[in-house]
Formats: sequence, C-alpha cells, structure tokens
Amino acid sequence: MPSFGQSRDETIEILSIVPTQGPGGIIAPSCTAAISLAVDEINSGTGILGREIRLTTLDGGREPHEVATEVEAFLATGMVGAITGWHTSAVRRAVAEVVDARVPYLYATDHEGLPDERPGVLLVGEHPDHQSVPAAAWMGRELGVRRWAVIGNDYIWPRRTADALRRSLPSPYDIIVEQYVPLGTTDFDDFLDNPALLLADAVLILMVGADTARFNRQFTATGLPAVMPRLSPAVDENVLLSAGPSANVNLYVASSFFLDDHTTEGRSRQARYREHQGQFSPALTTFSNSTYEAIHLLNSLADTVGTLDVETIMGRSEHGLVLDGPASRRGFLGNQAVGPAHLAQANGVDFTIIDDL
Repeated sequence: MPSFGQSRDETIEILSIVPTQGPGGIIAPSCTAAISLAVDEINSGTGILGREIRLTTLDGGREPHEVATEVEAFLATGMVGAITGWHTSAVRRAVAEVVDARVPYLYATDHEGLPDERPGVLLVGEHPDHQSVPAAAWMGRELGVRRWAVIGNDYIWPRRTADALRRSLPSPYDIIVEQYVPLGTTDFDDFLDNPALLLADAVLILMVGADTARFNRQFTATGLPAVMPRLSPAVDENVLLSAGPSANVNLYVASSFFLDDHTTEGRSRQARYREHQGQFSPALTTFSNSTYEAIHLLNSLADTVGTLDVETIMGRSEHGLVLDGPASRRGFLGNQAVGPAHLAQANGVDFTIIDDL
C-alpha cells in the first residue's frame, strides 16, 4: 500500500499470486525474485501509466476459495490496479470469479483453453493446442511415439490437456493409461505398476512442481526412462534440480518461456537478475521468467492502450494487439498472448532447446 505522503494517484497496486506452499511452492522464491526485478525495471522508468508499482504477494498454494477471499478483500480497498500470477487453473477460476472484470488479470501459467473465461483474464501461458499437442506430434514424428500414458494432478488443467491430446490422436484408444492423483501425492506405485504402462511409447506428465519431481524419481527407479520418453509442459529448472540429474534422462519439456543464455537478451536478463538479486539468489527459471514477462506485458499493454480499463483492453485486443517491450510475448489476440513456443530436452538440471513448436 502507499507509504505515508503518497496518494492513490501516485501508485498502482499489483497483486502477485504465487504458491508458497504445496507442490508448487518450490517455484515461489525464483518467481518472487524475478517479479521484483521486473517491478524495479519499470519503476526506474515512468512506472505504469506514470505511476509507481507497489507489489503485494499472495500465497496461491492455498485452497482456491481462500485465495479468492483474500483477493476480494484487497479489491474492496479500490486500490488494486491489476493482478498477475503463476498458480493452478483452479485458483485462477476462483479468483476470476471475484475479480469480475474489475481489473486486468494476467495469468502466467499454461492453461486449458476454456471458452468461458471472464473478461479481463489475459492468458500469458499457452493453450495445449499450441504447446502440448504439437510437442506430442513432434515426438510422434521424431521418436515414433504412438501410444501414450498420462499421469496428472486431479483438477481441470490436466484433464482438459489430456482431452486435447486425445482429440489429436488417430484413435482415442492411443491413450492407454490415464490416471489423476491429488496435489501433493508422494506414491505413484498404482500408475507405475500398471501392466498396461509397458504398452505405452511415452508418458505425458501433467502435474505441478514437487509432484513431478517425485514422479520422475520413482519413474527412473523402474528403469523405464531408457526406453520410454516423458513429456511435460510444466517443468522448470527447480523441478529438474529437485528430481536430480539422473531422474531427468529422456525428459522433454514444452514451454513458451525458456531463458536462452545463447541469445543477447537471455544473457542480458540473466546479468540484470544477478546484479539485482545477488550471487546466491534463486535461479531465474522457465517459470519465473514467465512471471517476469507478465509484469512487462502489463506495462506494455497499459502504454499501448493508455489505460488498465478492462473493457477498453478487451475491445482493443479482440482483433489483435501488437506490443513493444522486453517480453517474448509480442501481443494479444483476444485474451491469448501471442508468441513462440519451444521444445527442449532436459540436460541434467538444465534445458537444451531442440525445436520450435
């Protein structure tokens, strides 16, 4: 909130929702650090619409209704100008309900592409048809994958993403094992001991954070990675590090956000991040980079449209809106950010980008 002597007109409050508990909690330190860098970069200029950003971080790892209740309390102050976050789609749906198009809400995680999103929910992450499905098609062409096993957390994004994969396959029976488990699951024996798993060519992992790391360790212990590749759209360097290098063999990851140190912008962003956060800061990762870009996208959107009014933004983006700025996402078409998607292979606890999707 504004410090003593500052008026509401001089600041803009942004709520940042990231999980600090649960399986997604392992990404919180890097996301918070990356968001802090973006805020300081924008504030060192003219801020957003000439106003200094003031950031409040909320724990998105709680039950969706708890997060939504806290967001509602902040909105009641009339001081919140926008919301960003990396969290589950279950949290997004609950938060969007209480936001009710009062402020723009930039969702930085991959999503399931539901047709009934609330106005003002701007999807910075990717729809499965633009990411997981073409990644699976690439594995079909390049690796001969035809039959899939799916393991996911039990909420809407994994189930809808599996449905998108099913629609893309020659036969719905090409998904031969499909199982959904609660967030925080620690034992995957039911899935790994299923005899039908041996008939699959690859595994699609649709889980969050620490759950994926635990699964990859247990999957590796079966000896299957040597013959059965895995694909996930929800792995960053924190997940690779948590699982350990040996658990990441034959693991492919589809993402709109890889921070490529081989590019000038990638090296520059890494250098700015280290200077800002210090030598022992959390790594700037795939997920934290997406939250960094969401803040800069919000700034570019405000500069281009001239307001954070949701109705005006949605009207301008309906037929396509091109943005300038440091983000790799270069605009919006409707409520979907437009930009590249990539496929990478895990290399120890890092990524090697192998193709564009």
